[in-house]
Amino acid sequence: MSETFIVCSNLSFSWPDDTPVFDDLSFSVPAGRTGLVAPNGAGKSTLLRLIAGDLRPRTGNVSVDGVLGYLPQTLPLTGDMTVAETLGIAPVLAALDAVESGDTAEEHFTTIGTDWDIEERTRAQLERLGLGDLPLTRRLRTLSGGQVVSLGLAAQLLRQPEVLLLDEPTNNLDLEARHQLYDLLADWKGCLLLVSHDRALLDRMDRIAELHSGEIRFYGGSFTEYEDTVRAEREVAHKNIRNAEQEVKREKRELQQARERAAKRASNAARNLGNAGLPKIFAGTMKRNAQESAGRANETHAARVDAAKNRLDRAERALRPEQRISLQLPDTDVPAGRTVFAGEQIRYRFGEQEIFDGDGADLTIRGPERIALTGPNGAGKSTLLRIVHGDLAPDSGAVTRAEGRVAYLSQRLDLLDLDRTVAENLAAFAPGLPTPQRLNLLARFLFRGSRVDLPVGALSGGERLRATLACVLFAEPAPQLLLLDEPTNNLDLVSVGQLESALDAYRGAFMVVSHDERFLTEIGVRRRLRLSDGRLREVAGPVGDA
Repeated sequence: MSETFIVCSNLSFSWPDDTPVFDDLSFSVPAGRTGLVAPNGAGKSTLLRLIAGDLRPRTGNVSVDGVLGYLPQTLPLTGDMTVAETLGIAPVLAALDAVESGDTAEEHFTTIGTDWDIEERTRAQLERLGLGDLPLTRRLRTLSGGQVVSLGLAAQLLRQPEVLLLDEPTNNLDLEARHQLYDLLADWKGCLLLVSHDRALLDRMDRIAELHSGEIRFYGGSFTEYEDTVRAEREVAHKNIRNAEQEVKREKRELQQARERAAKRASNAARNLGNAGLPKIFAGTMKRNAQESAGRANETHAARVDAAKNRLDRAERALRPEQRISLQLPDTDVPAGRTVFAGEQIRYRFGEQEIFDGDGADLTIRGPERIALTGPNGAGKSTLLRIVHGDLAPDSGAVTRAEGRVAYLSQRLDLLDLDRTVAENLAAFAPGLPTPQRLNLLARFLFRGSRVDLPVGALSGGERLRATLACVLFAEPAPQLLLLDEPTNNLDLVSVGQLESALDAYRGAFMVVSHDERFLTEIGVRRRLRLSDGRLREVAGPVGDA
């Protein structure tokens, strides 16, 4: 088998409304682990779907050498499916049961093929992903989102693919499940092409493929090494721009000086010719020669100015845009000793499940604390956030909140009116803010020009997050406590950086549910709470979510 597993040649693709995504894109992916990065909307998921055959290119070819496994970002599954059906082994298991019961029909042996050990292999694969105790007859509707993602991955791995495409595989995975995925991919021997915003996972890649300006460029090494390279390239680009700007100024100055010298020579020549009493025809010839010489010099200097401008233009195009939110939010200041939330012996029942065991959960949030809430999937983290917010009332226990608004960003980012524009949503949240100030504020959140008039429903995930943050942080009154539930899910790396910048500028208290350790470090988390087995307790640092 060739060491090149994926080859895309002259690939072009547009959506049915003729919106272009790729035009004449060519690249190949070798063996090993490759992380694909790009901003939201650049076409990462679309590219994986083209390679997987879910979409057909308008022009060009895609070839895959080997058995292909593909885990999309959104799994096409229904809640009534069993674990065995999700894994694609239900027909084989049924045939095995029939044979063991004495039914020797040929169709059963055809169905089984060489998969006599399918249940053992399945159990081994599920064990590697932390699902070893999961009954094969269990329905998907009873599983957490993270368990469903792990099942989808197990289904692909059971096919024993040589080429594996993964689209945001750590979304909805708790910390332990993430580390199990990291360990599994560390042993991967074939070709892996992975889209992710999980920087810990990207740091385990052999190379990074960057989709930028309609082209793919490969960088050897981990994501951290890629960041270092891009940072160095940006510094070189800034230096080249400064040099090119100085060159343009110098050439313009020399052009102006050349014109002034030519004008002075022409004036002196005209005066000298007049004083010399030369025949008119001879004087005219000398004057024309001087004008032509000055014209040639002018053209030479003008060409050098144009060349310098072209070099400046190329240097500016080489500079990668680095969009960062930069905010000052003095209205969100919370004094260090102030208690913004206090809950004692909180209890809540979700159906038949008691979320908090024993005497219930105790939680106090004081001053501008930065709190991370961690724990396994299904432990009740989102439920606790909703109780703190006031969206849910506890079944028992005492809850008090300080005066001031508590803002809550759910995983679904469903706070805004999808039919209203970005500007209209902000006006609804901050009616007392004058229109010029609202537009200036939106510009600081990177909504400029016509972008402010887009309906929220038309925004990408990262854009919707920025719009929601603008409305939440600048609503009247300003929030004293901010609650965020898995805010980095489905965000590209640029958007994650923008969220980190916004939270760094926030001066109130916040509590965030996240399994992204680097994100928690970047936003300055100083206190960690862990909810597991019905108990809410303080922890010193990152722990597994077992």
